Amino acid sequence: MARSRSSSSKLRYCNPAYYLKRPKRLALLFIAFVCVSFFVWDRQTLVREHEVEIAKLNDELANLQNLLEEIKNEGNAVKKIQKDVPDDPIDIQRREKVKEAMLHAWNSYEKYAWGQDELQPQSKSGVNSFGGLGATLVDSLDTLFIMGLNEQFQKAREWVANSLDFNKNYEASVFETTIRVVGGLLSAYDLSEDKVFLDKARDIADRLLPAWDTPTGIPYNIINLAQGRSHNPGWTGGESILADSGTEQLEFIALSQRTGDPKYQQKVENVITQIKNIFPDDGLLPIYISPTRGTTTYSVITFGAMGDSFYEYLLKVWIQGNKTSTVKLYREMWEQSMKGLLSLVRRTTPSSFAYICEKNGDSLTDKMDELACFAPGMLALGSSGYGREESQKILSLAEESFEARGSSFPLFYTLFVNLSGRIIDKATSCSDIQGLVFENDGDFLWGASGHLAAWDLLAWTCYNFYQSTPTKLAGENYFFHAGQDMSVGTSWNILRPETVESLFYLWRLTGNKTYQEWGWNIFQAFEKNSRIESGYVGLKDVNSGVKDNMMQSFFLAETLKYLYLLFSPPSVIPLDEWVFNTEAHPIRIVTRHDGDDFKNTGEQHKPKLKLRGRKEGRSRD
Repeated sequence: MARSRSSSSKLRYCNPAYYLKRPKRLALLFIAFVCVSFFVWDRQTLVREHEVEIAKLNDELANLQNLLEEIKNEGNAVKKIQKDVPDDPIDIQRREKVKEAMLHAWNSYEKYAWGQDELQPQSKSGVNSFGGLGATLVDSLDTLFIMGLNEQFQKAREWVANSLDFNKNYEASVFETTIRVVGGLLSAYDLSEDKVFLDKARDIADRLLPAWDTPTGIPYNIINLAQGRSHNPGWTGGESILADSGTEQLEFIALSQRTGDPKYQQKVENVITQIKNIFPDDGLLPIYISPTRGTTTYSVITFGAMGDSFYEYLLKVWIQGNKTSTVKLYREMWEQSMKGLLSLVRRTTPSSFAYICEKNGDSLTDKMDELACFAPGMLALGSSGYGREESQKILSLAEESFEARGSSFPLFYTLFVNLSGRIIDKATSCSDIQGLVFENDGDFLWGASGHLAAWDLLAWTCYNFYQSTPTKLAGENYFFHAGQDMSVGTSWNILRPETVESLFYLWRLTGNKTYQEWGWNIFQAFEKNSRIESGYVGLKDVNSGVKDNMMQSFFLAETLKYLYLLFSPPSVIPLDEWVFNTEAHPIRIVTRHDGDDFKNTGEQHKPKLKLRGRKEGRSRD
């Protein structure tokens, strides 16, 4: 009975009449019902929102995966070029020919000018063009290493360790000493990991540092290596040279990274900070800049002598830092300068050769130095920082590009340029187009309407600097005239490397063997006209073939190295691991981040190398 009463008592709570007689309990029950309903509804809403968010994230993930796959697919061609291309028997044969040429040049230097700066082959004597720093020997270290000439490299290493002395009462060029000696020693260190090279590089860099002790930090270009007194040459009117002041960044940043001492990087990066303050919209600077005021002086704007490598290093410091946000400023400045470069590109008649004018104030001159032939390679190298469409645009300017009118050469790209709504191919000289500038919309102007078919662009023009002379060797500079194409100006050839440098980059980045053929033709011209029993010489005149008496150190450092690499697999000094300074010394890429700690950086980043087995040169003698 007790259990029956208890059961009836519990069942009453299920009877609605129970709550109608007790309103307070009814209210509590209603409140409980509402709370539970709200809780369930809230949970279901959150679940639905989470499902929507998850769906969105899945879509984004899918898009990213598709984008990554697209990027990988776009990179397959380059990867094939750089890693999967078999070693062509013809390339092997030509590479060995270039290696033999290097041995001939080196053995002649060793026999007649060992330890001196440069060889005078015809008189079979040495000359100390750079104060007795063994310029040819130091300049050649990495070339010997890359070519697998181990016996020669070790002998040169012993000379560096035991005989190289920088305590010279000599007025040295900061620029030349940096690119040849500091660059050469750093490259030898990165390749061999032999600390003797790093110690020597630090020694000479410390002797150069007082040159940056100016009111603005823009360096003087001449310094006494023993006394530390610096100044500018008298012929510049006391001003510093643009290229000489903006072409130490690669070497000194690398030195800070490898030694852990930030002072070298701080000095050279302050120069870029100062230049950024006066950087024009078109990125083009005159060749003279004041080390006291930090302003430019009215002078020529050029991608040739005294201007060239400043623009080159804007790009290469960005590459050296592995293209991170820390070095983004360099890339941005370089892109500005490339818009300026495009504004200087003109074409000849009747053959439509493209060339880069020089500019002085508002006046343009139809003249181009062979030194400026580094530009096609620079443009190709810079295209790697763009997306697919933009990369093709930059490569289009760098490549030989022309309509095939019975020509045996391949058709690459067509370049479309619209300048302020007018078509550049309606004009034939700089003076016809002086008023034209790029529309300032932040982009290169390319389009299918009003197009310019760029038949013969920069690399093709530079190659024809060689092909247009009786010796098939280029003169120092060229002038362009309406209806007459090009004519050689200063007619000497001092074994310069700039054209073969560009051919090397263009071949690496496009895989097109045409560039190898052009390079081989240039090499054969050097062999025919410049090789003698005791080395290689330049020509006093590319028309007559009369020889001079100097084997420039950069012939071994740059010209022969680029020719050797032109016929080597891309795994030898891969461009995603190394960057070349302006003397063709490969320097290892080290990723830069904001607030990098320089301590032990030299130990943290060991070089990885796969091997098998200037600029402003002096005048002729």
